[in-house]
Amino acid sequence: MEVRRITINIAGRIYPLNVPAAEEETLRKVGKQIENMIKDFEQNFDVRDKQDALAMCALKLGTNAEVVALNHEKNIKSSTERLISINQSLEEFGK
Repeated sequence: MEVRRITINIAGRIYPLNVPAAEEETLRKVGKQIENMIKDFEQNFDVRDKQDALAMCALKLGTNAEVVALNHEKNIKSSTERLISINQSLEEFGK
């Protein structure tokens, strides 16, 4: 696996990272997303410093991740229920 050394700038700080080449683009996009969120919080809310903006980003990203996880669980449950129903219909049809 090829590993690349990249730098990501978040809140005015440079973070050097060693990442798998396949993940480089994703990490750069996420870094840019965080930077945009920080700017948005600074422009639209009473943010005293970068630490406040970063805390708000963490809360927002954590909430988004939780929503995605809950939706994933609901989709799995719904799909499972549909498959069970289809399977029962097939079994009845085969009798």
